Amino acid sequence: MKNILFIADPLDTFKIYKDSTYVMMRELQTRGYGVWACEATDIFCSSLERVSAQIRPVELKLEVSEGSNWYKSGPSEVKSLNELDAVVLRLDPPFNSEYFYLTHLLERALAQGAKVFNDPKAVRDHPEKLSILEFPQFTAPTLVSRDPLKIREFYAVHKDIILKPLDGMGGMGIFRIKADGLNLGAILESLNKFGEQTVMAQKFIPAIDKGDKRVLLIDGHPVPYALARIPQGGEVRGNLAAGGLGVALELTPREKEIASYLGPILAKRGLFLVGLDVIGEHLTEINVTSPTCFQEITQQKGFDVAKAFVDALLPKLNH
Repeated sequence: MKNILFIADPLDTFKIYKDSTYVMMRELQTRGYGVWACEATDIFCSSLERVSAQIRPVELKLEVSEGSNWYKSGPSEVKSLNELDAVVLRLDPPFNSEYFYLTHLLERALAQGAKVFNDPKAVRDHPEKLSILEFPQFTAPTLVSRDPLKIREFYAVHKDIILKPLDGMGGMGIFRIKADGLNLGAILESLNKFGEQTVMAQKFIPAIDKGDKRVLLIDGHPVPYALARIPQGGEVRGNLAAGGLGVALELTPREKEIASYLGPILAKRGLFLVGLDVIGEHLTEINVTSPTCFQEITQQKGFDVAKAFVDALLPKLNH
């Protein structure tokens, strides 16, 4: 039996009605693969040994309701990561110093023969907001700076902008500054901390009212449907965590263009699963840590994203 390890947040925190890692695990178990789990704190390495982890086998229950225990696990074991057939990194952001150190340990495991998805060096080299700067042909006007004067100059040109921290997730810390400029100073103080913290400014994209689209790439190939996360109740943020409504839609020609261009580039770098965020005609983020939206697309459109993920993953195990 082949064994797949998931490095993830605590299993008891999973919301299985929407969690993408859960359906990955379920698809693998259905096909007869051994599913194992651990958290980042379980991974260790000494100078004389291979990168290892305290891991536990996970058996998903066939019938489960939300709020009930959806799995049972066996006793934990210590295994070196290269003993496993694959290691799937599914740890949620923020990408802080501990996440950074984890990528270095996993990169060491790669050198020892482990197979890690996504490649930890590629995860480290592609900060999810900054990565779009490599592809300006697809982005709206964007500024990344610590200088509050430069941010004010950017606002003076565009009049309607979005400000966000580089380490946020789920829509946290995102502000819109409209033409009246209300609260620009206070927001800069909060996010920029008088020049101590780098922030991203982007020209506001009115197409957000049609959704912040999540386009999934699996081994460089786009899933044919995106999840449009549509702001609700006067919100400017479409993130599901911020109350956005998720609607699965067929990819537009522009989304196909962006996906077909970025897909092969990112896959070649070892980014097996990627979530592109697209608003209107513009790429706004490249998510590489733990892209989600599998279940919403599957439930609404009948395209089994977890099956497509596993179909693409398994051939990699034999290389």
